[in-house]
Amino acid sequence: MSLTQPAPPVRPRRSPSKPLAELGRRFGDERSVLGSSPEDVLIHGITLNSATVEKGDVFVALTGRKQHGAAFAADAKAAGAVAVLTDPAGLEQAAATGLPVVVHDELRASLGAIAAWLFDTDASPIKLFGVTGTNGKTSMVHILEAILTQAGVTTGLSSTAERHVDGEKFTSGLTTPETVDLHSLIARWTEGGAEAAAVEVSAQSIERHRIDGVPFDVVGFTNLTHDHLDDYGDMATYLEAKRPLFRPEHAKAAVISLDSPAGAEIAGTAPIPVQTISSDPAVAADWHVEVTNETIDGVSFTLRRTVDDWSVSSSVSAIGSVMAHNAGLALAMLSLAGYSEERLAEAVADGIDVYIPGRTERVSGETGPAVFVDFGHSEDAFVRTLDAVRAVTPAGGRLIFLFGADGDRDKTKRPLMSAAAVDHSDLIVITDHHPRMEDPAAIRAALLEGARTRAAETKPGFEIVEVSPPEAAIRKAVSLAREGDSILWCGPGHQSYRDIAGVRTAYSGREEARAALREAGYPPR
Repeated sequence: MSLTQPAPPVRPRRSPSKPLAELGRRFGDERSVLGSSPEDVLIHGITLNSATVEKGDVFVALTGRKQHGAAFAADAKAAGAVAVLTDPAGLEQAAATGLPVVVHDELRASLGAIAAWLFDTDASPIKLFGVTGTNGKTSMVHILEAILTQAGVTTGLSSTAERHVDGEKFTSGLTTPETVDLHSLIARWTEGGAEAAAVEVSAQSIERHRIDGVPFDVVGFTNLTHDHLDDYGDMATYLEAKRPLFRPEHAKAAVISLDSPAGAEIAGTAPIPVQTISSDPAVAADWHVEVTNETIDGVSFTLRRTVDDWSVSSSVSAIGSVMAHNAGLALAMLSLAGYSEERLAEAVADGIDVYIPGRTERVSGETGPAVFVDFGHSEDAFVRTLDAVRAVTPAGGRLIFLFGADGDRDKTKRPLMSAAAVDHSDLIVITDHHPRMEDPAAIRAALLEGARTRAAETKPGFEIVEVSPPEAAIRKAVSLAREGDSILWCGPGHQSYRDIAGVRTAYSGREEARAALREAGYPPR
C-alpha cells in the first residue's frame, strides 16, 4: 500500500467568510486580477496543497524547489478554489485558470499575516506554548498537554506524531504545520474552547515562516546537538535558525535548558524575559531538576526553583532521566505562564500520566525481553535513549540495539551514530530505515564501517549483525534475546510508513515488533 497524500489540515468547523476584495486590498498589489465583483466572492479557507482544496478556498501557489505551485492552480480550481494567491512568478499560470489572482512579492513571509486575518487568530485567548530543540520536542509538548489536562485545562496539541483537537487525534504531516494550517488549527482549538495548546517548533518551520503571526506566550528550548546539517551545513548556522523563536515577534517569554552549550548562547542574547533550567546542580540556573528514581514504568524527579527554594516532586510515565528533565522544563514553562505553584503541584501530585507515541515506547508484555521502539535518529538521541533503556534493564541482562539511518540526509552523523551504538549497547543489529533515493545497502555499509571501526578501537569481539529488511531485522533481534534482555529499535517511532525510492509504503515498526514477539511466543502489549 502506498501513502502518497499528505495529512489534510485540521480546519475549524465553522469556516471563515471574508471578501476576496478585502484580501486584495490588504495583501495584493497592482498586478492582482480580481474580476468585476470581488466583493461577491467569499473566502472560506486557504491551503498550499491542491490535494486538500475545499470549496471556497484560496489556493496559495508558491515557488517550489522543482516547479511552481501555480502549475497546480487548475487542479485547485477543479476542487473548488475561488481564487489563487501567488507571487509574480506564478501570475501567468494562475491567471490562465480564469480564477481571480492576488499577487504579492514576498508571499511566503506574508502568509502568517494573511492567515491571522482570515482566521482571526490574533484575537484567540488561548495560551500558546512552543518547544524547539534537536531532541525532546515531541516528548515536551505531550508532557505539557498531560500536565495541563491533569490541572483541569482544556488543551490542544501539535507534535510530529499527532494533532489533538476536541478530544480527537489527527495524523501529522510536517513537524510544524504550514503557516496557514497552523492558524487554521489555532482557530479550531479556539472554536472548541481550548484554554491552552502546545506546539512543536522545528528549525525549518522558523526559517520557512511557518510560525509567523503565531503569538506564543512561553517557548522552551531543550538542546542543540548534531543533526540536520544537510540543511544547515554547520552547528552555528543550525543554532541561528533557532534564535528567532526567542524574539518578541514570536514569543513573550522563554525557559531555556542549559544542558547543552547552545542553551547559554540563546539565553544570553534573547531579547525577551528568560528563565533557565539545568539538571546539573553545579550550573547556575533559575530551576534545577534532580532524578530520584528510574524504573521500567517511569522516572521520578524533584524540580526546585532557585530564587525561593520552592520545589515539587513527581514522576512521569516514560523511561529515562531525559523525561524527568523534560517534565521539569514543562513545569517551569507553565509556572512562567502564570499557573500557580499550588495548582501545578496538585496536578502532578500522583505523577504525570503521559503517552508519547513512538518515544521509547514499550511494546512488550510481562514475559520475554523488554522491547522499546523509538524515533531517535541522531547520535545524541541514541545515547540518551540507550542509557534510559540500560537503566531499566535487569542486572546481567543485555541491551540489543536495532537501528538504521535516513537516506538523502546528513551523512556526517552516520559514523557518530554507529559509534554511539557500540559504546552504549551490548550487541547491534543494523538494518534499513528510510532509504529514500539512496541505495539501502550503501547506507548499511556506512553504518557497518563506523560500528566496526569503533568496536576495533574499544570493544574487540563486539557482535555486529546486518539484516535487511527491517521486518527480518526485528525478528532476528528477538531471536537473539533472552529473558531479562532489552531490545531498543531506534528510527521508526510513531511513523506509519517507510520512504523507499520516493514512495511512502505503509509500515509500522511498533506493529512489526509486536508481531515478532508473538511469533517468538511472547505476548506483546
